[in-house]
Amino acid sequence: MLPYLGKNIAFIPVRGGSKSIPLKNIKKINGEPLVYWVLNATAMCPEIDHVVVSTDCANIKNVINSYNFNNVTIIDRSFEVSTDQASTEAVMLEFTKKYDFDNIVLTQATSPLLSKNDISKGLILFESTNVDSVISVVRQKRFIWEDYGDGAVPINYNIYKRPRRQDFDGYLIENGAYYITSRKELIKTGNRISGCIGTVEMAEETYYEIDEPSDWIIAESLMKSLNK
Repeated sequence: MLPYLGKNIAFIPVRGGSKSIPLKNIKKINGEPLVYWVLNATAMCPEIDHVVVSTDCANIKNVINSYNFNNVTIIDRSFEVSTDQASTEAVMLEFTKKYDFDNIVLTQATSPLLSKNDISKGLILFESTNVDSVISVVRQKRFIWEDYGDGAVPINYNIYKRPRRQDFDGYLIENGAYYITSRKELIKTGNRISGCIGTVEMAEETYYEIDEPSDWIIAESLMKSLNK
């Protein structure tokens, strides 16, 4: 029988390898290592029973252990799912082979503006409706175009009826902060989301994921301005 970790598990995959920003997951941003911000948000969320960090890096383990969260477990991430080519789903499925739980909240260290309240909203939606999965999104009010033949065409508005910003609903875009699904659906589909998918809209500034050095500068400035 597999060890049972609880009803709602937060899962944070963090590997040591990073091409654009070396060891970015433990590089300090706004006074704390990058991984701390998501770790703290998940550990403090009342709907989360346990937080699991999957990593292949001893330095990351040491940093996380230094915070002494009593509901956080660090597990080893195999070499096979730690390469540049390995998908996040591969890491999640490796975890499900070793532990039992009901639901999983995939959170990513690259979203330091995530809050415990954002996660709570997602889990409340997941548990109170008939959705199979939940994703975090932000609303963007920009006009999208795509190349077509020798020119380009608008995707989300009529050029002859250009809406004012205040009258434009915009569109929803994944911000990569979190994804919620059940263990059962994850195993069945092999995907972080599936079936009927609900959305939780987060603040516009949470659009930024830290993948490049320029993202780091923007995110840190936002964190400082928001007193995070």
